[in-house]
Amino acid sequence: MNPSTLSRTQCAVVLFILRKISIDPIPITSSICLYMAIFRPVWFKRLVETIYADINGKD
Repeated sequence: MNPSTLSRTQCAVVLFILRKISIDPIPITSSICLYMAIFRPVWFKRLVETIYADINGKD
């Protein structure tokens, strides 16, 4: 399994878990997305680069 597919699978699993944990008065997933949009953490940039590595030919 290449790193891109592994990262995509991990993201899907994490989003599914966050969706199940999310409680209506406290939206966890949208809070995390808001954090990523405002602060743009380095780990998120690396994750996106890993996901799209096979598209850019960086396998």
